[in-house]
Amino acid sequence: MNAQRAENPSDDGSTAPDFGDSIDAMTFEQILEMDDDEEEREFSKSIVYGFFEQAEVTFQELETTVGERDLKKLSSLGHFLKGSSATLGLTKVKDSCEKIQNYGSHKNAAGADWNADDDTLLNQIKATLAEVRVEYAEVERKLKRFYHDSGA
Repeated sequence: MNAQRAENPSDDGSTAPDFGDSIDAMTFEQILEMDDDEEEREFSKSIVYGFFEQAEVTFQELETTVGERDLKKLSSLGHFLKGSSATLGLTKVKDSCEKIQNYGSHKNAAGADWNADDDTLLNQIKATLAEVRVEYAEVERKLKRFYHDSGA
């Protein structure tokens, strides 16, 4: 399977494909630079597909933990997925995971202390979890297409 190569560098000099605002091209390009073979892209593909597996497990944990009403654990899971998505440059996913982290820590979306009750925080987390799943599906589709995965 051959991975797509960007034929036209962007205005910032990046040669990473243009994924729109859902994936930061400069961050993703740093991952692509680690590939030994620009056609096969085995290294970067293994990182990306490892993230897909990790994200699916974490989403399931988040769903379960919402039912358990464990804000501290929700914050921790949000933090974990935020870091993983940031490493790949998945901007929207990272931002939504940061909101989950913040809500679980009794903070608002921007990270300021928020004296909201647990039901309000859990409702915010549920809504944000629904949003991040849509954002994740979008980047998963784009990245699978980039790696010529027939399931994209």
